Amino acid sequence: MKFRPLHDRVVVRRIEADQKTAGGIIIPDTAKEKPQEGEILAVGPGARDESGKLQALDVKVGDRVLFGKWSGTEVKIGGEDLLIMKESDIMGVLEGAAKSGKKAA
Repeated sequence: MKFRPLHDRVVVRRIEADQKTAGGIIIPDTAKEKPQEGEILAVGPGARDESGKLQALDVKVGDRVLFGKWSGTEVKIGGEDLLIMKESDIMGVLEGAAKSGKKAA
């Protein structure tokens, strides 16, 4: 199933953090924080300004981004847990980051 976000919204897949600490201690799932890094899977066409002109988004499919801890709305699409958030919830793009290679939503 394909999902197309509207306006200035994006679909993000969380990228899981390491399972161990620097000292080699394995962190159980119940003690882990949700990752604040993700990959953009789909983007909307953009928001409209006061004059009605479409303002394109700065992020694109495949970008790795950082977002706030409580950003977005968690949804399940095609059996996968994803986030839908506004572009303004994204703090920045990680340049030169490797892509995960999974296909888009």
